[in-house]
Amino acid sequence: MADDSQRDRVMAECLAKPGAVEDYPFGDDVAVFKVAGRMFALVPLGSSAESVSLKCDPDLAVNLRGRYAAITPGYHLNKRHWNTVTLDGSVPEEELLELIDHSYDLVVARLTKAQRSELLP
Repeated sequence: MADDSQRDRVMAECLAKPGAVEDYPFGDDVAVFKVAGRMFALVPLGSSAESVSLKCDPDLAVNLRGRYAAITPGYHLNKRHWNTVTLDGSVPEEELLELIDHSYDLVVARLTKAQRSELLP
């Protein structure tokens, strides 16, 4: 069973991305992380919900779902482009951090050149 600290680390990692903001467009129960107004991560905050949903390349998404029982098609999201990762410790933390980077990078790649240049430190 994951503890709150893993969810906290995931949220901190998302918020540490250049230009990332934490928003609550769906109510107080889901933290949504956005860059330039576009979602790249969703973290449910309910006591029983220990997961993060991340944008993912469709081919990689299918591969990850085959490798980890804790990675499933995005909950309430486009299942081709989103995965939900249950934070139960079965996905190595290093890989989880790479998936957060991947999700963020996918969203940034779709931004305009001007929007991307604003994100540079």
